[in-house]
Amino acid sequence: MNHPAEYVVVGQLGAVYGVKGWIKVQSYTDDVEAIFDYHPWQIRQQGQVRDVTVDEWRRHNKGLIAKLAGVDDRDAAHLFTGADIVISAEQLPELPADEFYWRDLIGMTVVNTDGYNMGVVDQLMATASNDVMVVKANSNDAFGRSERLIPFIQSQYIQNVDKENKRIVVDWPSDF
Repeated sequence: MNHPAEYVVVGQLGAVYGVKGWIKVQSYTDDVEAIFDYHPWQIRQQGQVRDVTVDEWRRHNKGLIAKLAGVDDRDAAHLFTGADIVISAEQLPELPADEFYWRDLIGMTVVNTDGYNMGVVDQLMATASNDVMVVKANSNDAFGRSERLIPFIQSQYIQNVDKENKRIVVDWPSDF
């Protein structure tokens, strides 16, 4: 059995749809339909993880709905409302050497090209133009910063990502 830390949330089950056990699906995958490529689904509710099988799924309006095996009415489907759809980290596809999953970047130390330790990646944000790293500054930051927002643009600001040593080198001023 995998430990909870090894799971990656790829979606969430939403409201019940209809009376025959269908439920709305919120997909967090880049291609929203790719969530159905993972078999079986694992559902996490109240700290418990269990396998479920998707019998059917389809697009509905601008979203997705699914029918889970053994869930044949509205009341049974309601029990899954709000559950996370998770997969084991090993199920994620391998990425090219210059691409990264956000989950792999979080917690990495960020150092600029002058060698200044700017802090640790706390989270990443998607913006219209590019992803942005939110770097939580060290408590004794010489410039009084609590965090820095650094665009994740490789070859412009991101000089090197060393996954083995959990370190990112950026071309970014220390005082910004």
